[in-house]
Amino acid sequence: CRNDLVALVTSDDHKVISLVMNVIPNVYSLSPRYPTSCCSIAEIMSVLFFNTMKYRAEDPKNINNDRFILSKGHSAPALYSMWTETGFLKESELLSLCQVESILEGHPTPKQQFADVVTGSLGQGLGVACGMAYTGKYFDKSSYHVFCLLGDGELSEGAVWEAMSFASYYQLDNLVAILDINRLGQTDPAPLQHHVEKYQKRCEAFGWHSIIVDGHSVEELCKALSQARHQPTAIIAKTTKGKGIPAVEDKMGWHAKPLSKDMAEGVVKDLQARIMNSSKRLYPTTPIEDAPPVSLRNVRMPSAPAYKQGEKISTRKAYGMALAKLGRYNERVVVLDGDTNNLTYSEIFKNEHPNRFVECYIAQQNMVSVATGCAARERNVVYASTLASFFTRAYDQLRMAAISESNINLCGSHCGLSIGEDGPSQMGLEDMAMFRAIPMATIFYPSDGVSIEKAVELAASTKGVCYIRTSHPENPIIYSSNEDFHVGQAKVVYQSAEDKVTVIGAGITLHEAMAAAEMLKKERIFIRVIDPFTIKPLDSKTIIEHTRQTRGRILTVEDHYYEGGLGEAVCSAVVNEQGFTLQRLAVAHVPRSGKTSELLKIYGIDREAICQAVRKMLSGSANAK
Repeated sequence: CRNDLVALVTSDDHKVISLVMNVIPNVYSLSPRYPTSCCSIAEIMSVLFFNTMKYRAEDPKNINNDRFILSKGHSAPALYSMWTETGFLKESELLSLCQVESILEGHPTPKQQFADVVTGSLGQGLGVACGMAYTGKYFDKSSYHVFCLLGDGELSEGAVWEAMSFASYYQLDNLVAILDINRLGQTDPAPLQHHVEKYQKRCEAFGWHSIIVDGHSVEELCKALSQARHQPTAIIAKTTKGKGIPAVEDKMGWHAKPLSKDMAEGVVKDLQARIMNSSKRLYPTTPIEDAPPVSLRNVRMPSAPAYKQGEKISTRKAYGMALAKLGRYNERVVVLDGDTNNLTYSEIFKNEHPNRFVECYIAQQNMVSVATGCAARERNVVYASTLASFFTRAYDQLRMAAISESNINLCGSHCGLSIGEDGPSQMGLEDMAMFRAIPMATIFYPSDGVSIEKAVELAASTKGVCYIRTSHPENPIIYSSNEDFHVGQAKVVYQSAEDKVTVIGAGITLHEAMAAAEMLKKERIFIRVIDPFTIKPLDSKTIIEHTRQTRGRILTVEDHYYEGGLGEAVCSAVVNEQGFTLQRLAVAHVPRSGKTSELLKIYGIDREAICQAVRKMLSGSANAK
């Protein structure tokens, strides 16, 4: 935190009380990262934590507590200092800052009980705060407020203004954003520098109540933060980067740069001489206990799928029906969409459970952040839907959700070239590669109405980021209603004792593989067809076992680019197996518009292409002999 006396004004008599930050010498003797960024927010943080926010310091995860998001996560030492002053952290713990065994990392993470999400990839904190505030106002209907502290550098991120728009539209009067306008970025001044009136006009244009304050005036901060709120509020705090360290105040070149030992010791000595000792300790106000208890355990479907084998339905429509069904059983099932609910079929949930549907409009980055906020502290089971191709825009938000250990479920509709006429801009052909790279993510790729309903159900209780890939075309039901599904467990959907090749498909290509099996059967060529159900984790055991039974021949076929999809997942699974021959069919080039059947044929992932590849594999084996 800042190397200076931190003063607070009580709301009763505006008497200035000295809060002696005993942690200052410890923090600065460590030469922490980003000291100048911490200095600019010292008064802001102190007023928030010891005058404004209501929370139980001994229980940071208490459901009734006000929420705080440090969007400018590089100022983490300031946050740690606050929790030390509350008594939750010990001063000795600060000595382990950024050390490998410490929970006090360079940016806040959920390893710390007082951090709900990871921050540090700038521009995302306000979107998460929106999700928390929406939950507080509309789902919990509770008194807690959400506070988000942003830096001026991140205000260049479009995602911030997506969040601003969202908060205004939904009248999140329980949300306060504090903008630390300290003028300086990492390499250059921020675009608007100290023109705080321009920030105010921008915030007001987005429908926020905006107040300009001196960010180092405790009295102004207290007054602004105590105002009654009838819309989201932005506190625009004009501050000085490096405040309290004369040698670096308002100077470029000090972002992320620790002070030298001599400089730090001099600053600490000077500040200690100016600190006013006070025997009075400040404590946060306890929150109102009106947040409802929530249990997200054993979220299950009320009944088995009602589909009949052979009946046709698209997996995207079955997804919407599954959401609505799950929503009947648990009132904390929440669905978000990005103005595509008539395509993803989340409109079925919307029509049945309108109070638990959140329209995020065409702002996919913010939608993922809002989903992360809605899921924080295990308040909701969250599903967010859009076209598969559009999740690429939100990749940074997705990776941050994973690092935050967030349990959010995402559905990418219209995957692959099988969507047809809309063309390549709408075709999700890289989405599996993207989600496979996300740590601890689960990728469901259901192939019929039964398996999609099971995927939606399983996602509700699967930890981490879950991705459900759905397709546009209607395909027949493969499975009986009592079929049992598990994460990481594949299904053998077509087999005989005479099988010569194992073919793995998913979604529409599973149906093409089954059709190819029927065609080849007429030629006395028998193949085994496997539905992986989840691409990550992949059922390596089942795949290897059945491939051995087909003499090591394996063929993958996918409605996805070659890079990073099903084929590469299978390659990774069998890389150490001896005597295996693996061939892959995937989309090799950027496709064009056309009918589904035409595109599958042109890009070599239809039943004819599968038959040809199988024949070639068997011919090659015969020639090798």
